[in-house]
Amino acid sequence: MNEKVKTITEEEITSIQEYSPKHEVDFQLLANSDTGMYVKNRFLEFSRLMSYYKCAIMEIETKLNVLNVEYSLSMDRNPINSVKSRLKSLPSIFEKLERRELPQNMENIENELNDIAGIRVICAFTDDVYLIAEALLKQDDIVLIEKKDYIKNPKPNGYRSLHLIVSVPIFLAQEKRIMKVEIQLRTIAMDFWASLEHQLHYKKNFEFTDDMKQELLECATMSAELDSRMDALRDKALGSDREKH
Repeated sequence: MNEKVKTITEEEITSIQEYSPKHEVDFQLLANSDTGMYVKNRFLEFSRLMSYYKCAIMEIETKLNVLNVEYSLSMDRNPINSVKSRLKSLPSIFEKLERRELPQNMENIENELNDIAGIRVICAFTDDVYLIAEALLKQDDIVLIEKKDYIKNPKPNGYRSLHLIVSVPIFLAQEKRIMKVEIQLRTIAMDFWASLEHQLHYKKNFEFTDDMKQELLECATMSAELDSRMDALRDKALGSDREKH
């Protein structure tokens, strides 16, 4: 064994195990080996890449916060109700690469997957979704890669949301990197339905029946009707304000 090889610390072993629960590897046997150093380096590469994605999320969140402040002055309200973000876990990343029959390496993670960094923007009204999306895409450092409008064209199960895949630059100490971020924009009603649908549909040891799918679809229709009625109430309120002025 090469005595110059650095060992993996217990903390690093724990971190790797947490990121890779599906891989049956004896990390204790690897700890003082050349293979262990290889595993450590791969994990550090992954951690570095995830930090870049985290920076990209921060860039988009800042842009969204600025837009929200600007529109709060011109519209006298905040079009964005909340912003949530997440980084895809390593097991989820490997599972997706495996489904697509792609080698599990850093190059494929960065080049082939578009949803490592995810942001969910919850807006008050349907028009606000398109308002924020349009304003964001107008910015000269944002590049639209892909757009899927599930609001105008809902999924068969009733799911509604506007999905954008964009690239954004992050500026590091020695370089600039272009990173991809998935942005989902939806109303409060859309988010309410999607959140509960996910909890119900992916509940363990539970069979999701056709009747339940139909019930969820009807709930999605009610959610869309709620958005439409709230939009109409907002338009009446705006019309009343214009008459006063």
